[in-house]
Amino acid sequence: MNRRLSIAPMMDWTDRHCRAFHRALTTEALLYTEMVTAPAVLHGDQQRLLGFDAVEHPVALQLGGSDPAQLAEAARIGAAFGYDEINLNVGCPSDRVQSGRFGACLMREPQLVADCMAAIKDAVSVPATVKCRIGVDDQDPQVSLFATVDACAAVGIEIFVVHARMAWLKGLSPKENRDVPPLDYALVRRLKRERPHLSISINGGIASLDEAEAHLDDSDGVQLDGVMLGRAAYHEPAILGQADRRLYGAATPDVDAFAAIDRYRPYLAARLEEGVLLPAMTRHMLGLMHGRPGARAFRRILTVESIAAGAGLEVVDRAVDAVREAEARLELRGEAA
Repeated sequence: MNRRLSIAPMMDWTDRHCRAFHRALTTEALLYTEMVTAPAVLHGDQQRLLGFDAVEHPVALQLGGSDPAQLAEAARIGAAFGYDEINLNVGCPSDRVQSGRFGACLMREPQLVADCMAAIKDAVSVPATVKCRIGVDDQDPQVSLFATVDACAAVGIEIFVVHARMAWLKGLSPKENRDVPPLDYALVRRLKRERPHLSISINGGIASLDEAEAHLDDSDGVQLDGVMLGRAAYHEPAILGQADRRLYGAATPDVDAFAAIDRYRPYLAARLEEGVLLPAMTRHMLGLMHGRPGARAFRRILTVESIAAGAGLEVVDRAVDAVREAEARLELRGEAA
C-alpha cells in the first residue's frame, strides 16, 4: 500500500490520451480513468470505454453504480482488460449521478457501499478501492465519513481516497462542489490516526507538489498514505515531472516539458497512424508550458493549427519551437543587459 501520488479521475479530461501524456511525466503515479458506469460497461462499446495503452500502467478503472451484481461483472471485465485497480466512485455530485443512485449520494447508504465493495472485491484479484467525500448535505461528516469507511473496511476494503469536502447535492452545481464547500483536511488526518491499519489518501484543493509534500508530512504523528492531485495536474502538468523524485525518492532526473513531449511522441505517432485526430491528444498538453516564455504561442499553435486537415507531429514541433525561440530571445536580452 505504498501509493503516494495518484491523478484524480476527471470526466471529459482523464481519457486514454491524457493518461498516456501524464505517464510521459511520471512513471510512478497511479492514473485513473474517467468514471464509467457499470451499465455502460455491461452494455456499451467496451473497447471504446475501457481500452487503454500498456504505457499507462499503473492505471485504475473507476466505476459508478449501486447494484452489487452489475458492479461485480463490470469489475471482472475491467480486470480482464488489465486494469491494476478497480475503484468505486462515492463522490461525484452531479445530477445525472444522483438520478442513477451512485456517486456522492451513496454516502447516505454506507451499507450499500459496503455491499458493492464486497461484490467487487470478490470478483477481482486486483485491489478494490473507494473514492468518497466526507459527507453530503446535512450529514455530520464526523459520522458519515467514518460510517462509510468502517462499513467498507468490515468487508475487507483497505484503500480509500477521501475528497476532504462535503458534497451539496441541492443548491450547488458540480463545479461549485469542487470549490464552495470548505475543506476539512483535519478530519481526513483524524481518520488515518484512528484507523491506522487502512490506507488513506487525501484529495481536494491540492495545488502543487509543495502542498502534496506537506500533506505527507508526519510531524503531527499521522502518516497519510497518499495524495491525489486533480486540476493542478491537468492545468499545470509539468509539475508531474518532479513527482518521481520528490514523492518517491527516485534517483532519475526530473522530466522537463521538452523531454515529456519527446516521450509522448511515439504515442502521438501511433494514434495518428490509427486515425485519431491530433487535437484529441494535444488538448491535454495545453498547460505544459505554463509560466514559461512562449507559453501563449504554444497553446495557440496546438489549439488552432492542430485542427487543420491532416495535422500531424509538425504542429507539435512548431509549438515546441515557439517556446525554445521565446526562451532564447529572453536569454539574449539578459546577456545584453
